[in-house]
Amino acid sequence: MDDIGSLEVRWIRGFTNKSIEFVDNETVCYTCGINICFLNLETKKLNVLQSPGRGVGALTANGSNGTFAFSEEKLSPSIFVYIFPELQLKNELKGAAQLDYTSLTLSTGGPYLGCCSSLPDHTITVWNWENAEPICTQPHAGQDVTSLVFNPLNWLQLCALGSTSLTVWSIQKSASFHVLKPSVIELPTTDGFFVERLVPTSHTVSDKLPYFSLEMPPSAISGLKAEGIVTKLCTKARLTPCAICWTPTSKLFVGCVEGFLLLVDPESLSVSVIFNPTTSDAIRELRQSNFRGLTLDRNGLIAVGKEGVVHCLQIKVTQIDITQTWTLEEPVTTVMYSPDYETLLFSSNTGQVYVLNSSRSDEIVKLPDVLSGNFVAAALSHTDKNICVSVTDSGALQLWSADGVCLGSLSLQAEVTSLACCPIAQYAAVGTASGNVLFVDLNGQQQPRLVHRVHLYHTPVDQLVFDQEGHYLLTGASDSYIYILDARPSKTFSVIGYTVVPGPVLSLSTQCIRDSEQVKVVVCTGQELTVLSLPTRKLSGPDCVDRHGCLSTLVLKVSRYEVPHPLESCVLGLSEVFAYCQERNSLQRFELPQDTDGLSSEQVVQLKPEQEVRGRPLSPASLSLSPHQLWLASVGRDGLLLIRETASMERHIELQCHSCRLGGVRSVTFSADSQTLLTAGFKDGSLVCTDLRIKGTDAGKVNEAQKYSRSMNHFLKTIFNTENPVLIDLPEWGRGTVKPEESEAGGGADTVDVTEQDESYNSLLSAPPSHPTWLESRREAVIKEDNEQYSEAKKNLRKPIKELRDDIQEMMRENENLPDIERLEQQEFNLDVEEQRRLEATVEQEVTRVRNEIELEISAKRYVSDVLRRECWDSKTVKGKAAKAFYSEQQVRNYPLKERTDKEVEDLHRVQNMRKIEMAACTQSGLKKSSNTTRVKEAEQGEEGHDAESAAVTGSCSAQLGCSNPYIYDQFCLQTTEQRINQIILLQDVIYRVKTAFNADFEQKVQELNRVKDRDRQIREIMLELDVSEELWEPGLTTSEQPEGLLAVDDSEIKAEKYLTPEQKEEEETKNLEEQKRLAAKRDNVRDRALDDMMDEVRDLKKKDILKMEIPPPEFVLIKPDIQWSEEEKKVYKEYEKKTKDLSEEKEKYKKSMETEMKKLQESKRDATERFDETLTKLFEKKEKCEMAIYKEELTITYLVYSVLVEDEMRNRELELKLKLEKTLAYKAEIREEVKRREEELELFHECYDSAVAEDKVLDKEFRKEFSDVRSHAIDLLYKLFKCRPRVQKMSTQADNSSSLFKEQRLCGSLAPDALGKMLKAMDELDALENAPEGMKIQIWERFCLVRRTKVEIEQKVKVKALTLAEMQAFLQKRRDEDSAAQQEIKNLSDGLESLHREKNRFLTDIMVQVLLKQGQVKVSTTDLTADYTDSVLFNSSVLEKLNTTSRTLGEQTIASMVKCNDCRKGIIQLQWEHRMVGMQIEDTKARGIHMFRLSEKQQDDLKETDRDIHVFKQVSILEKTIAFQEKADLRSVGQRVKSIEQLDKQAAEKAEKNTTVEQQLPDRTVTVAERTRIYDASASEENQAAKTEERYQEILHRKNLEDLARAQGDEMAFLWAEVERLRMKNFPSMDQLKYN
Repeated sequence: MDDIGSLEVRWIRGFTNKSIEFVDNETVCYTCGINICFLNLETKKLNVLQSPGRGVGALTANGSNGTFAFSEEKLSPSIFVYIFPELQLKNELKGAAQLDYTSLTLSTGGPYLGCCSSLPDHTITVWNWENAEPICTQPHAGQDVTSLVFNPLNWLQLCALGSTSLTVWSIQKSASFHVLKPSVIELPTTDGFFVERLVPTSHTVSDKLPYFSLEMPPSAISGLKAEGIVTKLCTKARLTPCAICWTPTSKLFVGCVEGFLLLVDPESLSVSVIFNPTTSDAIRELRQSNFRGLTLDRNGLIAVGKEGVVHCLQIKVTQIDITQTWTLEEPVTTVMYSPDYETLLFSSNTGQVYVLNSSRSDEIVKLPDVLSGNFVAAALSHTDKNICVSVTDSGALQLWSADGVCLGSLSLQAEVTSLACCPIAQYAAVGTASGNVLFVDLNGQQQPRLVHRVHLYHTPVDQLVFDQEGHYLLTGASDSYIYILDARPSKTFSVIGYTVVPGPVLSLSTQCIRDSEQVKVVVCTGQELTVLSLPTRKLSGPDCVDRHGCLSTLVLKVSRYEVPHPLESCVLGLSEVFAYCQERNSLQRFELPQDTDGLSSEQVVQLKPEQEVRGRPLSPASLSLSPHQLWLASVGRDGLLLIRETASMERHIELQCHSCRLGGVRSVTFSADSQTLLTAGFKDGSLVCTDLRIKGTDAGKVNEAQKYSRSMNHFLKTIFNTENPVLIDLPEWGRGTVKPEESEAGGGADTVDVTEQDESYNSLLSAPPSHPTWLESRREAVIKEDNEQYSEAKKNLRKPIKELRDDIQEMMRENENLPDIERLEQQEFNLDVEEQRRLEATVEQEVTRVRNEIELEISAKRYVSDVLRRECWDSKTVKGKAAKAFYSEQQVRNYPLKERTDKEVEDLHRVQNMRKIEMAACTQSGLKKSSNTTRVKEAEQGEEGHDAESAAVTGSCSAQLGCSNPYIYDQFCLQTTEQRINQIILLQDVIYRVKTAFNADFEQKVQELNRVKDRDRQIREIMLELDVSEELWEPGLTTSEQPEGLLAVDDSEIKAEKYLTPEQKEEEETKNLEEQKRLAAKRDNVRDRALDDMMDEVRDLKKKDILKMEIPPPEFVLIKPDIQWSEEEKKVYKEYEKKTKDLSEEKEKYKKSMETEMKKLQESKRDATERFDETLTKLFEKKEKCEMAIYKEELTITYLVYSVLVEDEMRNRELELKLKLEKTLAYKAEIREEVKRREEELELFHECYDSAVAEDKVLDKEFRKEFSDVRSHAIDLLYKLFKCRPRVQKMSTQADNSSSLFKEQRLCGSLAPDALGKMLKAMDELDALENAPEGMKIQIWERFCLVRRTKVEIEQKVKVKALTLAEMQAFLQKRRDEDSAAQQEIKNLSDGLESLHREKNRFLTDIMVQVLLKQGQVKVSTTDLTADYTDSVLFNSSVLEKLNTTSRTLGEQTIASMVKCNDCRKGIIQLQWEHRMVGMQIEDTKARGIHMFRLSEKQQDDLKETDRDIHVFKQVSILEKTIAFQEKADLRSVGQRVKSIEQLDKQAAEKAEKNTTVEQQLPDRTVTVAERTRIYDASASEENQAAKTEERYQEILHRKNLEDLARAQGDEMAFLWAEVERLRMKNFPSMDQLKYN
């Protein structure tokens, strides 16, 4: 395949993703397509390494040791490890990843690499890349891992950063055995607090049984089997980590998306919040930062935040200070230091890279060579070989030198779709997605500028092509329009015209034929090729372009060709077309016919491929032809660049230049000399410049290409010298002005007026959709010009046309008044029949479209209506209706019912049959165990008490409605799940029966309404006879009472006029005629009239006509005056008066009878409606009872369903615990086996270590024997030198003279070869001959050095083995700890299972039942909203009745004894009072002798007492007794008050409960009272008034009687008070009166 030549990559530019790493102190590496680029930050030199595999996936580098590694993009990818700067492959790691690697990392402490694979395994693996062996692996550990980072101080720690998690993996080692152990870091919640998981850590359930059920973990809920769902349900929202950074103390700084900064200790798994943006004292500058990137600095921590702000933070414990701040042009996401900590690198997602060298300056430098974005197109300049142009999808235009150096750039601020370079001037044309074509001047390489813009399409500009000599610029898009623009800047890129091709433009290619002065263009539109021929001469004048801008057939020759299969891309040669067919996956060559002059543009010529070769592995493909037309380049989605010879397309050269996985190659273009190709990737963001090397016999074609290039340059040089200065002088678009006449071309073609531009330069480049295109502007201008030119002529024509219209309308009006035979049809007045037909066809088409839309809409609505009717109406065997009262708003609804399904009926029969069997079995066993005692007890129980107990115990009141199911279980016997399910089925049947029974009693209003209508008809007839005009109350049915009316549309509801087809109109007319005939026949039906007269039983025919009868007066009354009457005439007149009087009396009697009958009918109507309302009220009360019964049954069903679900949850919990127990037992067995293996290995290694120690001791002991031939003092001197060791760094640390912040300390096992080598190098200095003792022989010294070196090697070996032994012992201890933890977990799981079994048994035995109790049967305090029944007891009401009877008996006995005691106490008090009165009389009698001394009682007593001390002592004792008695009385009074308070509290609680019940019933009672009052007021207003008057009179009489009674009682009370005073004075006389008497 490469016998023609080869393709060599000259340079590559681009930036595929945000991954950028340091490979040494001055060089960074990043991915560019399928290559890795190495950029020297000092020299800006760029090196490229092409991936040895297929593409580049994850990339990582270690600048400390100059290594980098990357993965390839394919199935079962490998990892390649290279060293820099040699770019030498060290090893290829072939792991078990199936698709891709998500992250790679290299350790600074050894040859270790960590990787994480993607779907489906998500495996984390640690490799020793020197020997290409995995040392440890952990599957299913990196589901969301985005980054892996080794601890720089300890390679045994690996941090895995996930999208929502943070995990630190510890590598535990035992000799050569390694294992990964995770430590998941629990991050704080989004508010910065640390909370525990909501999932209970214990395996046991709560000991306290809750009200409803057991406390189960969420994992036991039915259906929640995935731990991820449980985790989401049971955890609060956590912080999202986005950046990590290791510290010199082996801790982790973690930045979060929410703006938090955390410090994590991987050893203790503790997390501390360093910065919380939600606190009030948070630093304002850091509140908006989300810490996207973190890295350590010598002075603190570098943190990258939003809006491109970078802070240097000084952290002391939890105190943060900002020491320095930088602001970048755009936000960055990654920050890192070079290995020597001299260069700070920032990178963004868009590929922008910034560098800061703080030792040199504080200015941040932007690297322009590292750019990102997907390249849309690229082209090599035809006028300057050293320039190539590229554009990205974001609108960035870049200029590159021949060596790939970015010369300049211009941001177009628009989405770009195509690009082309002009061969006659230094500019590029750029097509945008908004349909604009932009012209960019490239003369100023450092600063390109936009000089012109034209808006051509409302769709993206897909194709831009210049012809080889720069005459025209052709554009193509998906709207089939091809515009031809003048490519000369002197014509300001004016639009010459356009043409239309049949189909969207897929490809455009031109060929300039200098001999015939033609430019041929081939347009690919799929299965058709269109060849356009344009002259190279100037196109101007009306012969070339019509007024709308369409190219004339005089200058544009069109040839159409049809190919067998659709084509994707094509290029045009001299007389042939090269095309790519995706359907056949082949490259085809077609020969164009030479003689096409006789063919018209409508004729299609069939073409067949002259040659066809196999295409590409992946399609579609794009083609490009070299300028000298000898080489054909093709690119596609496979990323390959193929070069073929046009003469023989079988041979080709290929180069993998872009990633197949990222879409392959988007575009390819040749240079002017055909030696260089430029390709742009589809999505890999890379631009590749390739040189074509032709060798062998084909090298002569290179000379042909160069010769062709020189000839073209010579030919175009004159034009370039003329046009390029004009281009340079053009003002920048948006800053200069262009005269309108300068923007016009020949034939009146003009471009978009620049005065329509926006003020903002950026907004110019994206024209809004409403902005007119060139063609729209051109058409508007033509219309405007025509209007101006022919305005007078149009005005002159409108006047006679108007007159003609008026005449025709007048004729039409006259025609309407003519007879039918002379009348003309309306269409005969049309002057333009064709226009009328066209308008009618247009109208008919629009009508058909609207009719179809309406029919579709109607069909959709009918479908929805049918579904709703079927589901909500037709499926109901009993339709939902309501019955509304006549005189109130009260209404009662029935229960809509569906027919039971076969499954429900079958389940019900099955359960009933099962219950029959169970009840029969229970009856048989109950007969055997029955006794007379139970019969006596049953006989003693009353029927009423039995019913109450049954309703209370069963928890249902449906039996009171007569709808109970005899097979329902006793709710105290529901033990199993099957019984509960059966009970649910039976209760559902009870609900169905209740609803069915109520529906049977449901009284509808229709029958009563018919009776009311009959009475109204009769009343209306009477009113008509009596000539009375009054409004009758006519009740009707509402929508709720007649719901079927909602499903039928009445004609009165349709506001629009009904559309009828001619057939429907004829049918409607026929029906109307038949209806009229039927009505006419009915009016003449004598039989019906006779039947009506016969059935009239109320009034006699004569009486019916009485009101209409009139007695005519005699004739003479009208002729003669009464004076001239004769006697006979007077008698006749008297008879006339008598008859008239009798008739009037008859009429009055008849009227009174009719009025009486009408009142009776009205009373009957009112009574009937009131009876219906009363019946409806009773029905409403029954509906309330039914609702209560249904709700109670539904509540019972809810409890049963809940208990079934809880039992299912307990079953799930049991299975979960058993599964965990099995896994834990298996894990413990594995750990146990592991411990045994490690113990054996440790024992074997311990023996090796002991032998090494023994060998070391033997060498020490055998030293003197070894040198027994040396004198003793020399042996002592040699022994001292034997013990001497060089001063080198200890093996537990590693020497590092760099300026790194991390000084790693590693175990000896990892550094044994290095440490031993350093020791042996240091021993070389000690073994030097000048260090030998004086007089020592050389042979002895050499032998001594050999022995000492052996000793040192053995010592190093012992040290290494000692450290390895310590590692093995630590590893074994960890495994033992894991074994103990597994044993404890097994114990916890076993305890959890036992506890669950106990709780399950308790739950199944402790059944929840529903008890219905009446008012007064609940004796629980209701101070709270919900009563507390925890200490309540449920017992039979007979027990309470017995206790009440006993209490009542004991109370009566207590009261009787208290009455007796009270009577006795009264007698005692009476005797004491009499005794005291007699004693007082005796004393008074004794004291009469000294009465005149006027002594007080105390003085008299003192005189009587002989011993004063005894008297005082008696008084004191009396006072003490009085005080004691008062205290006892007070305590007794307080106790009585407390008891009374308690009793009052109980009464208050009972009253509160009653008040609560009354308040709950109050709204219903209020409504009922209001309704009753309204009904009463409406129906009996007169009776109420009389009743109120009588009531008022009775109240007045009662009040008068009460006043008389009160007055009499007052007098009696006054008399009684006087008598009481008299008796009191009699019984308790005054002491003063006694004394003086």
